[in-house]
Amino acid sequence: MRLKNALTISDLKNMAKNRVPKMFFDYADSGALTEQTYFANESDYAKILLRQRIARKLSSRSLKTTMIGQEVAMPLALAPIGMAGMQRANGEILAALAAKKAGIPFTLSTMSICSIEDIAKATNAPFWFQLYVMRDHDYVRATLDRAKKAGVNALVLTMDLQILAQRHKDLRNGLTAPPKFTPKHIYQMSSRPMWCLRMLGTNRHSFGNIKGHAEGTDNLRSLSTWTHDQFDLELTWDSVKWIKDYWGGKLIIKGILDVEDAKSAVSAGADAIIVSNHGGRQLDGAPSSIRVLPEIVEAVGKNVEIHIDGGIRNGQGILKAKALGAQAAYIGRPYIYGLGAGGEAGVTRCLDILKNELDTSMALCGERDINNISAHHIYSNSLL
Repeated sequence: MRLKNALTISDLKNMAKNRVPKMFFDYADSGALTEQTYFANESDYAKILLRQRIARKLSSRSLKTTMIGQEVAMPLALAPIGMAGMQRANGEILAALAAKKAGIPFTLSTMSICSIEDIAKATNAPFWFQLYVMRDHDYVRATLDRAKKAGVNALVLTMDLQILAQRHKDLRNGLTAPPKFTPKHIYQMSSRPMWCLRMLGTNRHSFGNIKGHAEGTDNLRSLSTWTHDQFDLELTWDSVKWIKDYWGGKLIIKGILDVEDAKSAVSAGADAIIVSNHGGRQLDGAPSSIRVLPEIVEAVGKNVEIHIDGGIRNGQGILKAKALGAQAAYIGRPYIYGLGAGGEAGVTRCLDILKNELDTSMALCGERDINNISAHHIYSNSLL
């Protein structure tokens, strides 16, 4: 299939599966343990029914809104994705360029292949940075300094990965972080010759935000050991306060799935929270993000901006999240599918698909302005 013929995110997924080595495709397209939460994230959106309205003026429609005070072309951001640069050579740069063109935020992961400096140089535009808190607080401070220097205008602090959950696909594929190229992996890569050619054309094959920036991470072996040992088991809300003070800018806290945690995030000074279960990749058996969104909105929606990620596979998912009180949504896997399918053009195709689906569905619900979407636009008896 050609990229221009992709009509759905599922089309992009199938294309990516055929173009990306299995270990890297599976890394992005998997959940923890039984993947119950991973699948619930998507299936629970389908249970929410939209309210069709007719005989409304539908000209001059607008999807424009704001996220933490920043104007965006639609209520959507690209979520932080680890090792996106292994889906496609220079993947994070390509995704950031597509986001810039679409007028939405791009969020770079701590565990990215391309570095903070790579993104700043390639895009010449503000972007967001996602931080994992490491035990080496000197590294954390130095990373925040680099982000400030690069013009990052929002920090996304991920709180739900102090311990890495078991993901069976990664274990079966023998995937490590950073990847080790065993004979099995070499076979998988050789079966994707265009992927290999692109990778040969870049020197970005490791964790660009860590290698050479943390003490003792100058080679693959030391980098792997450092990464494995560094996630901070002592991370608390007090940690958030010192990070916010040191950062001094906009702070978004990711990984909120409980009302009490949402209240704690507000008390810690978050400018926004992301209702998220890490894409179903951490606590399997936890509820979907969309299921808990309404109760979190009710508890803290007047005190903090609320975003959501996990499970959005079409533009209607964004509309439903808005109807249930989210200011905006994030996508991870959809744009990763686009990236694997066609690089920057694939991410652009992903965003065009979602934008068209969002705009058309909003119109068929009788609205012209995305900021007017509310619970009125869904059937209350379809709520989870």
